[in-house]
Formats: sequence, C-alpha cells, structure tokens
Amino acid sequence: MSAARSTATPRQRLGAAGESAALAHLQGAGLILLARNVRCRYGELDLVMLDGATLVFVEVRTRADGARGGALGSVGSGKRLRLLRAAADYLASHPAHAARTCRFDVVGYDGHAPGTPCQWVRAAFEAG
Repeated sequence: MSAARSTATPRQRLGAAGESAALAHLQGAGLILLARNVRCRYGELDLVMLDGATLVFVEVRTRADGARGGALGSVGSGKRLRLLRAAADYLASHPAHAARTCRFDVVGYDGHAPGTPCQWVRAAFEAG
C-alpha cells in the first residue's frame, strides 16, 4: 500500500510554512488566534487574531527570495481591497466582534530557509 501524497504545490507548501511560522511568532508576542484560513467570496483571511481588545486581520506573505519587491511589497492595492472586503464579511458574520477596533497587519518572509526572520508590519494599512 502506498503512502498518501500531498497534492499541495511547492508554492502552497511554502505559503503554509510561512503562515505557521507567523502564527507561532504572533502567539509568542501575545496575540490570540480566533480563526485561520477564513474563506469567503472576496478571498481568504490568513489569520484572525486578538491583540488585547483589538481584532487583527493578518495577511501572511512568503516569497522564495526578496526579488520583485519581496513579500511585503506584494500586498498591493487590489489585495488590500480584497482583504478589507473579506474583513467586512467576517465582521458581518461574527457580530460579537463588530464593535471592536480592527487592525490590518502584514507578516512577510523573504526566503524559505528554516529560521528566516519575519517582517511584521502592525497597522500596515487602514480601512477607508
């Protein structure tokens, strides 16, 4: 009997590894995970966390190297708009969090070697 093979592409595996590393880093900084990989018609929220009373929507970007603007540079205006819409959708379906202050953070990794340091930008962009 053969072992089950993952159908994830190398790019998907790189992204998942970055997301797991980001989660560990943010939890180490005291944030609390509420949800992971929240999908809606506007896209996906990688991590939804609490930082004290603030609801934090975290976009994790992982790139094999820093070429072409790197991980942080890959969050352009179109991506920000999709994240804002996905966050609004999340808040509409989770009314207990609707009154919270919200923040959009980006965690980026340029490189795929174990232990690659992250770049965490708190309040990377704002709604409106």
